[in-house]
Amino acid sequence: MSTVSKPNKLRIVFMGTPEFAVASLKHLIESGFPVVGVVTAPDRPAGRGRKLRESAVKKFAIQQQLPVWQPTHLKDAGFLEELRALAANLFVVVAFRMLPRVVWEMPQYGTFNLHASLLPQYRGAAPIHWAIINGETETGVTTFYIDEKIDTGNILLQKRETILPTDTTGTLHDRLMQRGADLVVETCRQIAAGRATQTVQRAAADLRPAPKIHTETCRIDWNAPLQTIHNHIRGLSPYPTAWTLLVDHDTEERIKIYTTDLEFADHEYNIGKIITDKKVLKVAVRGGFLHLLEVQWPGKRKMHSTEILPGLRLSEAARLH
Repeated sequence: MSTVSKPNKLRIVFMGTPEFAVASLKHLIESGFPVVGVVTAPDRPAGRGRKLRESAVKKFAIQQQLPVWQPTHLKDAGFLEELRALAANLFVVVAFRMLPRVVWEMPQYGTFNLHASLLPQYRGAAPIHWAIINGETETGVTTFYIDEKIDTGNILLQKRETILPTDTTGTLHDRLMQRGADLVVETCRQIAAGRATQTVQRAAADLRPAPKIHTETCRIDWNAPLQTIHNHIRGLSPYPTAWTLLVDHDTEERIKIYTTDLEFADHEYNIGKIITDKKVLKVAVRGGFLHLLEVQWPGKRKMHSTEILPGLRLSEAARLH
């Protein structure tokens, strides 16, 4: 272990983009830390009208009357000059993009990042999703110093969080967002007091990665065991959402599945077979049945199965594939 030398009062530049980052920025301001600038993503076209949409961090920063930068290229000479002119001595990064060395080496007391896992486990873009998909019962948040690789720098602080059997990525995201905000503030306090310690991440053969989620990642494999399918669905809920194909004779529709429940049982149905009555919409899988609770048909809103069943007309051949 090594110890950071005693610093002077901090001057912080905050870097982040989504709602997850807003909680940390808000907590820093409420805790009295001077945030002298905010760096976030450029406005992006979104929605049917393709209107430019500001990031959640930008909206909050403007409300707080903080200066905002939205560089397209982080190595742009003009941006780097303006960043240096802020005379910040610490950069705090939450849910932003990979920084070039010229940026993260700039401040006197370094650049630290908040990551939503217990590093070194689940390095990558989607740690919350993958922890649930893989059936973990515990995760957490980590602050660490940024280096030239992704999520490999020396660890500052960690806080553990239980993953509940009922958790989805959405519910766990919200808890980790608040735990992370507390950890960011505590990390800044330790750096300001000159008592922050850092620990080198251990090398291990059993590390689980957290790569970006793609469309094919979200497709349900109905040949997997019951619990595995259930974890896959809740790990992708509410976004980007697990999907499957509903096949009924010559028709094929893509549907999204948000929430499910488990029924462990022996049966002789074919895998993917849909079983319905007036109260239940379920699918036969290895080890039992998966009850579909919240589903979205193409062009329709997300609905509970109790809303869907009265008007659902499927043949005996209907299956999920």
